[in-house]
Amino acid sequence: MSGAHDHEHDHGHEHDHGHAHEHHAHDHDHEHPHGGVKGFLYDLFVPHTHDAADSVDDALEASRAGVNAVKISMFALLGTTVLQFVLVLFTGSVALLADTIHNFADALTAVPLWIAFVLGRRAATRRYTYGYGRAEDLAGLFIVFVVALSAVVAGWEAVDRFIHPRPVENAWWLVAAGFIGFAGNELVAIYRIRIGQRIGSAALVADGVHARLDGITSLSVVLGAIGVMVGFPLADPIIGLLIAVSILILLWGTVKAIGGRLMDAVDPELVHRVEHALERVDGVAAVSDVRLRWVGHRLTGSATVAAEAPDLHRAVHVAEHASARVRAELRNVDQFVVALAERDHS
Repeated sequence: MSGAHDHEHDHGHEHDHGHAHEHHAHDHDHEHPHGGVKGFLYDLFVPHTHDAADSVDDALEASRAGVNAVKISMFALLGTTVLQFVLVLFTGSVALLADTIHNFADALTAVPLWIAFVLGRRAATRRYTYGYGRAEDLAGLFIVFVVALSAVVAGWEAVDRFIHPRPVENAWWLVAAGFIGFAGNELVAIYRIRIGQRIGSAALVADGVHARLDGITSLSVVLGAIGVMVGFPLADPIIGLLIAVSILILLWGTVKAIGGRLMDAVDPELVHRVEHALERVDGVAAVSDVRLRWVGHRLTGSATVAAEAPDLHRAVHVAEHASARVRAELRNVDQFVVALAERDHS
């Protein structure tokens, strides 16, 4: 498009911004709980997978940001796991062992996600015409599987400790290990979720939630240690079992997020923003059939518009302008095709 049109749609983007936020607030009132304990927990464990106002508009830059987030967080969690495992040897705590196993599993989930981000950079082929971005969603499924498996292992260890009780030693070391696990995981969670939201990666956000769950379970280890210190040794396996159950319950939010991506689900607010952007384009009389889909952490989509234009050449020009307006409104859209509605010649 020409520089004049770029200026025009930039100007229009500023004008429409407030309206887009109205849609945003409206959708969220209906779909997401706000306020109170329920709203707090929802925001904590089911964060949004996009933040359009701060999104990365270059696909390669987004992929690099994802890889960096995965690498840095993986090594941070491996360091946390090693520290905790040393303390497991000193304390003999099954709750800490459950937490350490889960932390190690969280570090391992970064590997397929790393591979998926690298694979997503490959160009589309005649077989994979949308490219390889969906590898991220497969990595997300792997994350769900590993989290569930780690919960089963942790639960098994806790049940075994009920049947074959063993003393917990050096409870103060256990308290220290719990706080180490919480700090390491929460830092990784904040980092992964922030980057995942910026680049629109549901899998990376899911991995961040996974780390946050680990941080919460680490605090539970502290509770188990306090129980042991006050003369209630069964607190350790009880906490270990509660950790396993809570992981499975909180995993449901991640399952829905990843499953939604595989079913081509998008936040309705994004569709509203696309419709609004198209409606504000000069020459567009009506908008229909707006479609969006995630391919990894990038969006692609299409729409049909009825153009108020005297000839086909001008109508095509309106469609091109409309496509550019959508890409300006949603910066993580790689491709958006605008088709012209057939005219009624009767």
